[in-house]
Amino acid sequence: MTQIRPSHVSGEFIALMALLMCMVALCIDAVLPALGPMAADLNVGASNNIQLVVSTVFAGMAVGQLIYGFLADAKGRKTSIYLGIAIFLCGTLVALWADTLEMMLLGRFLQGIGAAGPRTITLAIIRDQYKGDQMARVLSLVMTVFILSPVVAPLIGQGVMWLFGWREIFIFLLVLAVISGVWFWLRQPETLAVEDRVQFSVGETVKSLSSMLQARAAVYYVLALGFIFGAFIGFINSVQPVMQGIYQMGSMFPALFATLTVSFAGASYLNSRLVMRFGAQRLALMAALSVAGLSFIMLLLSWILQGVPPLWLLMIYLWCTLFFVGLQFGNLNAMAMEPFGRIAGVASAIIGNVSTMLAVVFGTVVGQLFNGTVLPLVTGFTLLALGAAFFIHKANSIQLVSASSR
Repeated sequence: MTQIRPSHVSGEFIALMALLMCMVALCIDAVLPALGPMAADLNVGASNNIQLVVSTVFAGMAVGQLIYGFLADAKGRKTSIYLGIAIFLCGTLVALWADTLEMMLLGRFLQGIGAAGPRTITLAIIRDQYKGDQMARVLSLVMTVFILSPVVAPLIGQGVMWLFGWREIFIFLLVLAVISGVWFWLRQPETLAVEDRVQFSVGETVKSLSSMLQARAAVYYVLALGFIFGAFIGFINSVQPVMQGIYQMGSMFPALFATLTVSFAGASYLNSRLVMRFGAQRLALMAALSVAGLSFIMLLLSWILQGVPPLWLLMIYLWCTLFFVGLQFGNLNAMAMEPFGRIAGVASAIIGNVSTMLAVVFGTVVGQLFNGTVLPLVTGFTLLALGAAFFIHKANSIQLVSASSR
């Protein structure tokens, strides 16, 4: 092993890794305030179709995770990052010049494929260079910035729109990608030695996939992750038409969105403490049932109020719901990955691909059902959280039986 292991943690390294990871959140959330003007300029017929601008990024990320999961182990970390940034730049240019919805969706899909590279490989770079407590410290610092990026992204998008227009948001993303790419090229060395690289093999991949399918508990956790992630994408698809369409929040939308993402970020932070007390299995199931229970109550109240509850009530509901959603992502990912230490790279790529593709389908359906009320959004949270709870329970039961038979 000849990986470079620095003796100390550089502030510049933290900033660079955080910037590369934040490209995903900025790409998705910075355009949310622009969906209305974008739909008008692109002559989008059905109003719900503009939500596909969000969904296609996630679909691209699902495809990209498979590409980079194999490429990074075979060709090195820097090659994978360069490819991701190059694809992201191409997608951003297509989106910038788009004059139809179809062209915009192509650009966004390419952005998703590209952004998956920096998002995925930065974790591998950190793992290459640090270990133990030092690695945990680096990851916590980088993830803190990453978690907070959805808070500021819509505010940045709104600010760019105020000063220029919605297309200039893509110029901002273009400049950001160029800066991060040049910075990475100049300052970050390769962290995977040539002798440690693993050549891609179709046979080994099929063998790895077969072993993953035999781990039934892990499969159920992946399905649960897809369901709860689908609820989250349904929220991302619906939040702009709900806030700006139903409640006429206009330029206040980014600030309201920021308050909701703070809840999600806070849950991710608290999970590291709560999981030590309750355990990942119990905590994930409790959180999924909490989302389902809160959403069912909110669904009844919304139905009584003809689908449009007071904004304060909706905000409290979303704040609480996103908190419990945030408790599930890390735990479900960890439990799905647990049996696959020997094939961690391939397993991570496949788990990310399958769960994200499921989530894109579910989240797109929720968004497309928007009808001028909050009922589709709340129904989506209710049903998808119940689905997640069902699969978590199935997985927990399998592991309980397995543990008792030892």
